[in-house]
Amino acid sequence: MITSNNEFLVPIRLVITDVDGVLTDGGLYYDANGESLKRFHVRDGMGIRMLEECGIRVALVSGRDSPPLRKRIEDLKITLAFLGVKDKASVCFEIMREVAVSPEQTLFIGDDSIDLSAFAVCGISCTVADAPDYVKNKATYVLNTRAGFGAFRELSDAILRAQGKQDVFETAEGYTRIMNKMSQ
Repeated sequence: MITSNNEFLVPIRLVITDVDGVLTDGGLYYDANGESLKRFHVRDGMGIRMLEECGIRVALVSGRDSPPLRKRIEDLKITLAFLGVKDKASVCFEIMREVAVSPEQTLFIGDDSIDLSAFAVCGISCTVADAPDYVKNKATYVLNTRAGFGAFRELSDAILRAQGKQDVFETAEGYTRIMNKMSQ
């Protein structure tokens, strides 16, 4: 569980996140025309942008691909996005190489069996509060927040706080420094 003593987050330079079941509540919604809909939490988007603006790269790796996800990626200006991925470990290595970070500087957050290979290759693994026990048992840390309800933001705040950069979310002055580059 993420605690007040988060020294393990100090070396983090890259956060790789799953999408469905982390940034969304994991539900798949379809309209009458069969179009897929997804619900994202605005605070997670802010957390992604805050990390990026503070020099910590964020990558999305999803087993699925959809127009709503592509729109969210565009809105948040995410440049490292890999969609329709089944072998997440290989993609994590590719991202680490591209960003020039070590596994020890990399954190992966996921919620299901498809994410376990990424847990094994990243220095720190994290999961949401409502993940299945078999995923929680493999994760280095379990968040207090459930998927799609600000879990990523809980993690991003903890990383920024551990690295002494909490002013970007705790103070008006800190947020003002980055607000023109922000999106939700």
